[in-house]
Amino acid sequence: MSKVLGIIAEYNPFHNGHYYHLQKSKEETNSKYSIAVISGNFTQRGSTSLMDKWSKAKMALASGIDLVLELPVLYAISSAENFAEGGVKILDSLKIVDTLSFGAETAHLELLSKIADVLVQEPKEYRSILSHELKKGLSFPKARENALMMYLNDIRKYAGILSSPNNILAIEYLKALKRRKSSIVPYCLERFEADYHSTGVNGNMASSTAIRNIVKNNGFRILPKLMPESSYSILMDQLKIGHIVPDLSTFEREMIYLLRKMPLSEIAELPDVSEGLEYAIKNAANSCNSLTEFLTIIQSKRYANTRLTRILLYALLGIDKKDMIIAKKTTPYARVLGWNEQGKYLISEISKANPKLEIITSVKKYADESMNKNNRILLEKDIDATNIYTIGYEYDSWSNLDFTHKLEFLDNSLC
Repeated sequence: MSKVLGIIAEYNPFHNGHYYHLQKSKEETNSKYSIAVISGNFTQRGSTSLMDKWSKAKMALASGIDLVLELPVLYAISSAENFAEGGVKILDSLKIVDTLSFGAETAHLELLSKIADVLVQEPKEYRSILSHELKKGLSFPKARENALMMYLNDIRKYAGILSSPNNILAIEYLKALKRRKSSIVPYCLERFEADYHSTGVNGNMASSTAIRNIVKNNGFRILPKLMPESSYSILMDQLKIGHIVPDLSTFEREMIYLLRKMPLSEIAELPDVSEGLEYAIKNAANSCNSLTEFLTIIQSKRYANTRLTRILLYALLGIDKKDMIIAKKTTPYARVLGWNEQGKYLISEISKANPKLEIITSVKKYADESMNKNNRILLEKDIDATNIYTIGYEYDSWSNLDFTHKLEFLDNSLC
């Protein structure tokens, strides 16, 4: 069959930079079809998605993606390593994807691959340097960055690479492909638009962070030049019906309540909690009532804010270390959020290429029939995540949307 492009993304929300990446990737890889694995209602940086997963799928389809699959929440809100591994496991299991395209601050795939090799192989000398850096009290990401630069013996060459978030994620994609010995070929496209964390606007380009801030500050007039027309229309529709969840502070009281209620032993079982961090978390929860206060009390050079907000999410969603262990050893299902006619064709090709893969187009049917214990746990967490997410709506906070919401479908013949 013709070539198939794979993308792992959050599309939070889908903007001009995403559109450029998709079109350029299709062109450069000569791909006729495209599949996106996207995070759902909560995100890797430890926050909420601005819109629900079906709205994000609708945006992706309107801009040229053929098939949108959900990245289960156990991967979507985890570390960059687990996020990448979850997405790669899904794309690899489809057995029809030729290329995985991702954006990075550097397009030097060879350099990124060299770093990935070290992290996959973990030579003894590298592990020793990493251990020494961690003993300084540094956060793991910073300690790893220092250890890699020293092991590769070229601080100037690698410092810029390892300090950029999209480079780090690109390295994690390469690690996941190498570990699985996947036949999927990586393709790296250099980002020319705004930086991942940038809050500024550059011409008709802005990061997702900037766009979310614009939405929170009601600066809607600038949005049409930063997003494809279809994305802007979908976003405005969601705003009108009160289905926007701006950020994690929407659930700050719920999270603090849960942490106050949880015994120390349960907090210690939350993913990313180690080395007595549960005591600091409990103390912070018992002495504040806002997300900002919580982070201010507990913040230190050892714990990055994203790690702390992910821990808050784990508490909110009822996710513990056992759940993460299950996710690590599981190859997830392929859950369809939306498709067009080409996407339906891709599903039929996937079924032929990997008959054992569980493909979900009906959550109820899957819940009634599947005997896969681990995947059922993954799906239950996704259902819980949606039920909690909709509490953040201004209106119509319905539960059980995973059972009642129809798949998004784009009829290409009408385009």
